[in-house]
Amino acid sequence: MSDLRELYQSVILDHNKHPRNFGALDGATHKADGHNPLCGDKINLQLIVEDGVVTDVAFEGEGCAISTASASVMTETLKGRTLRDVEALFGRFHDLVTGKGGGDLDELGKLAVFAGVSEFPIRVKCATLSWHTLRAALEGAGAPATTE
Repeated sequence: MSDLRELYQSVILDHNKHPRNFGALDGATHKADGHNPLCGDKINLQLIVEDGVVTDVAFEGEGCAISTASASVMTETLKGRTLRDVEALFGRFHDLVTGKGGGDLDELGKLAVFAGVSEFPIRVKCATLSWHTLRAALEGAGAPATTE
């Protein structure tokens, strides 16, 4: 468990300092804003979905290390996935960070490092903000996604 905790810290710090897929995405087919009022995290998520597959994804915003790292790892994970896979991944990630499981950690790849979030319930909203914003973007929700 200490190895996972060290990996968690390493990945969180790396993705917070050097977020992947950070910036505007030209030609986005889906967009949404998200906000976590509890700690002030804000995100704008943009995706390109073609034939039911996420071909590109990017985000902009500001937030705590967990929120930024979660968005960064999520964007890496989503590229090339079908919308059906994305929805299943949302459920598995949510179960993981809320302590309900999440299935085989190896299948989650880098997302598995967020298992430690379940030990800090107040941080679950930070970790899931980008995921709720993703769902809002795919559903075409007009209002910003929120963790409340």
